[in-house]
Amino acid sequence: MINPKLISLLPELASFILVVNEGSFTAAAKKLDVTPSALSKLLTRLEKSLNAKLFERTTRKLVITETGQKVYDQAMLMVNAAQHAVELSNADHTQLSGSITVAAPEAFLNSVLQPLVIPFLSQYPDIQLKLRVADGEMDLLRDRIDIAFKLTDKPDENLVLKEIGTTNLVLCASPAYLENRGTPERPSDLTEHDCLYLAETERDHVWDFFKGDDFHSISVTGRYAVNHSQMRLTGVKNGLGIGIFHDFVITDAVASGLVIPVLSDWTIKSNYHGAIAMQYPQTQYMPARLRAFIDFAVRELSNKLTS
Repeated sequence: MINPKLISLLPELASFILVVNEGSFTAAAKKLDVTPSALSKLLTRLEKSLNAKLFERTTRKLVITETGQKVYDQAMLMVNAAQHAVELSNADHTQLSGSITVAAPEAFLNSVLQPLVIPFLSQYPDIQLKLRVADGEMDLLRDRIDIAFKLTDKPDENLVLKEIGTTNLVLCASPAYLENRGTPERPSDLTEHDCLYLAETERDHVWDFFKGDDFHSISVTGRYAVNHSQMRLTGVKNGLGIGIFHDFVITDAVASGLVIPVLSDWTIKSNYHGAIAMQYPQTQYMPARLRAFIDFAVRELSNKLTS
């Protein structure tokens, strides 16, 4: 543990080093933009704090004592460490290297971010990228997350926000299932169908539908529930029922005809819809690697999610 009394000695030790290096109070004072007498008083305080004589002062020259030399050698270690810290910090803000931890919900990570990994790492070969699935609440500082993607209409007000798109929830089923069981025409029809839901919370089997002022809250049932979007989509493709997904998860499956959206004229709301928000702590000193990822993600995802 650092003794608080030592903190006040640090600038005095740095001034002491400069006096030794310059060989006089006058030359050192000029570099520090102080008077020689002020610098002399500062070093007198240092000698008193250390209970040691650092200089032999004569009218002609300044001679460092044996104790002063030992203090100088140790103080130089401090200054060199400080210089190294400055160099590391400067490198952090200018060099495209180091580690980035990015967190996102499973569905978004798998369907949207995963395809960007290879292009990003190829463009920035000295950056290490760590992706983390985070479907619940995230505390960026506590969890040591640099950047978080959230699917929400209530982003964290304490973080920088970049909206890169929006997402809606969509119901879909395979053509074979709909041919066999029929296509629901209204939300209440879902009670007669097998439905695939997340099964993360007690309310995941309750789907809320809106159309203008019309509202329906429907409790669905089904033989298969899983909180993994691709596993749920596989189940839907294989006729296990009607599943609920973010639109970006089923884009390709819809385009290829493997699944068909149902009840498309209704809006489904949950805790995971709204803006696709990229958030990170506010700072004036953002490392270059984070800026590179943010700019890359905004450019690539804005095109992808709006195309």
